[in-house]
Amino acid sequence: MVTNDTTHPQIAATRIVRYADLRPCLNAFIDTRTPGSDKKENFTIIGPGVSENPAQHVHISEPHGFNIGGARQPPGCTNSQHSHETAEVFFVHSGRWRFDLGEHGEDASVEMGPGDLISIPTGVFRGFTNIGADTGFLWAVLGGDDPGRVLWAPKVFEMAKEYGLVLLDDGSLVDLAAGETIPLGKAPMPPTSRGQVAGLSRFTPAELEACVARAGASGPKGAMGDLPGVTDTALIGSGRMNWHHGFTVSKLNLEKGAVIPAHDFDGADVWFVQSGNVDVSLAGETVTASPGDTITFPANSRRALRNPGATLAELVCVRTDNNAAH
Repeated sequence: MVTNDTTHPQIAATRIVRYADLRPCLNAFIDTRTPGSDKKENFTIIGPGVSENPAQHVHISEPHGFNIGGARQPPGCTNSQHSHETAEVFFVHSGRWRFDLGEHGEDASVEMGPGDLISIPTGVFRGFTNIGADTGFLWAVLGGDDPGRVLWAPKVFEMAKEYGLVLLDDGSLVDLAAGETIPLGKAPMPPTSRGQVAGLSRFTPAELEACVARAGASGPKGAMGDLPGVTDTALIGSGRMNWHHGFTVSKLNLEKGAVIPAHDFDGADVWFVQSGNVDVSLAGETVTASPGDTITFPANSRRALRNPGATLAELVCVRTDNNAAH
């Protein structure tokens, strides 16, 4: 029987982040006032993330070996060109999106929709825009417990200065327009140099498309792929996207009534519900997770999942490397 969240807080309060309960940061980054980028919502779901605003709410701080975040943007809203020190993966939950690579976003572009996944390697400028007619949400994975800082394209610093935002050398933001001042002993971060830009990779359109797994794409069978009514497709960690990430990503489809029986993993794993509903059982409790919800299981915990609905349940699962099932 499915128990309700109030009675059983272990799962509902500490192991599931509901989409409806996500707490956004509206000024997480240096481009937060730049026209075209000023309406985005950033979320830190698991881990510290890369927000430049110390007020960013972290839903679950427990280290997992990777970070989970999210971005929600209205039509036409852009996340400015930047680079990361660790792998960055986006899964499209809703909306139509365009990802643009290069300092000015002119090297390569790809358009994506619900169920599509993209893995952008380290050391390359990337940005993304909601090109659809409705608000869209991206679910994101960043490698490592500490994913490092964002390296912004030079023009982002120039635009931020016009709107009173200064990024300090410790990675935090100062809002001059709101009356804040640069603290003693702190200094502004130097804008990204031409040498730093030259040191980043550049991608062709074909190379970028090789970083994308489309909804319904085939791939190697994952750990749960032999269960009745379960399709488990490995997207990252084997097959097409086998470069080092520090984590694996699989897409699982559960048909009506399909069950993933009680099992555990050596490390923590995180599940995202793309569509349908899934009953999640842990430590004698069962709750239902819905589209947009994020579920995290601790290492070596016995858990089970079941599709209680009449329609297909689509899930994404992220695990650390060498995370074996038992």
